[in-house]
Amino acid sequence: MPELQLDLFADRGVEAEQDLSPSPCPAMVSADIEDEVLITAIAESDLADSCELAAEAGRRQLAAAVPALAALCRRFAGFGTRRLIPEQVAAIEALALIGGRDAADAVSETIERAVVQGPGLQIALSAAARLGSRLSSAALRQLLQHPEPVVRANACRCARPLPELILLLIDLLDDLNPGVAISAACALGRIGRTEARSKLKSLLREDPSADVIDAISSIADAECVVLLGRIARSRSILADAALASLDNIELASAAAVADAIRRLRLPQQNSEHNFF
Repeated sequence: MPELQLDLFADRGVEAEQDLSPSPCPAMVSADIEDEVLITAIAESDLADSCELAAEAGRRQLAAAVPALAALCRRFAGFGTRRLIPEQVAAIEALALIGGRDAADAVSETIERAVVQGPGLQIALSAAARLGSRLSSAALRQLLQHPEPVVRANACRCARPLPELILLLIDLLDDLNPGVAISAACALGRIGRTEARSKLKSLLREDPSADVIDAISSIADAECVVLLGRIARSRSILADAALASLDNIELASAAAVADAIRRLRLPQQNSEHNFF
């Protein structure tokens, strides 16, 4: 990733010069506006309209708007080291809603080329994790060692099974920030690294989540099966996720526990059906 650029908005009293020419789209975006007009409006928008236009493109999940949204992010490159740039946030959130490989690549480009910085980087990395964006090994190495915990945590979610990244993830299991340590454990679990098993077991006992349950399935042992079985038998919102995780574990005991739980559920399901 390139070195961070100076924030030209850092000093008070300094304002950016912007092209305030009229947008081809009215300030209040109408659902009746055609897609092509909306895309053109994003490209030519002024500060008053760009956030609303980007949000409308996201609401429509308009894949054709991806280049215009990426260009909107680039328009503010070099700013935002100390505060969020609303237009960049709106564009990134729209890309996350649109989804798909082109949107994922657009978000990764904003990160790789330091188009977004400071607080905006946190937003972009969160979107990258949701979209499955492919970040380079060099960028991920830097992000996994970033001073901001939120950045490190989201970088874990983007990490790939490369030797140099695995070593960093293992180090992050002992991160002083609990959220980072959990993200590192989940990332390692998903790629089948048993170094995360102890941490994930502890989380299953004390603070289970859908991410933890999903991550443990590829490295589960007999104790994990018992812990997942307890969650699956409970009435918590995680019960179905735990049952699905048991189905993915290649241990005979996991299949046996899953079958037993399904048999226990049958009388309850039949009772509910008869009630209605």
